[in-house]
Amino acid sequence: MATLCLCSSSSVKLEEIPTLIHSFPANANLSSQLILSNCPRKRALFNNLPINHVPESLKWRTRVSFFPFFLTKRKDNESLKLELLEAIAPLDRGAEATPEDQKLVDQIASKLEAANKVKEPLKSSLLNGKWELLYTTSQSILQTKRPKFLRANGKIYQAINADTLRAQNIETWPFFNQATADLVPLNARRVAVKFDSFKIASVIPIKSRGSGRGQLEITYLDEELRISRGNQGNLFILRMVDPSYRVPN
Repeated sequence: MATLCLCSSSSVKLEEIPTLIHSFPANANLSSQLILSNCPRKRALFNNLPINHVPESLKWRTRVSFFPFFLTKRKDNESLKLELLEAIAPLDRGAEATPEDQKLVDQIASKLEAANKVKEPLKSSLLNGKWELLYTTSQSILQTKRPKFLRANGKIYQAINADTLRAQNIETWPFFNQATADLVPLNARRVAVKFDSFKIASVIPIKSRGSGRGQLEITYLDEELRISRGNQGNLFILRMVDPSYRVPN
């Protein structure tokens, strides 16, 4: 005689299903009563049972218990990353962002941060390499009060090597400035940053007088995307462009 699996350890005869359903308390949570969460045929019970065999008092609760669960899927990291990239694409690295834009970007970034799988980024090889800055709220980088031709209009990179605890900021057109720094770990995801040298136009060296200091927390990390937050509350979103790049000593 045909039976219908409810879970891995029990079964019930098909003709007993109406009696089984009638036996549930009226306020029962149908999905938990049937213990279907681990069954590969979760919906077989109601797909195979004629609708006139389901009590009227349970038809509505059946739909409420099952349909939202199957139709509403939690966004995974990839869809959140796509949403984030779409949000920042027209914002000129953050220079054109309105307060509403900044709020939206921060909300999406926070969702990704909450889903971060790399809990100790300073110990991860995914951190090493050259990253392109896609978005920031840092005015020291954006310089939005300057005329646009006096800003860094080309790509901006940040390189990190966790094994040597070195970091480098690299501007391209039109200034080609560079700065290198030592990193001092404060915990598994936060570092103190101490800049030790600067180069104007990539060739003219300037020694740091100790004023270039800050902190950086890596809040999201994978092989493609990194999100960081500075000690002044600034948000940085970067994408990996060269995992083999080494910061000069």
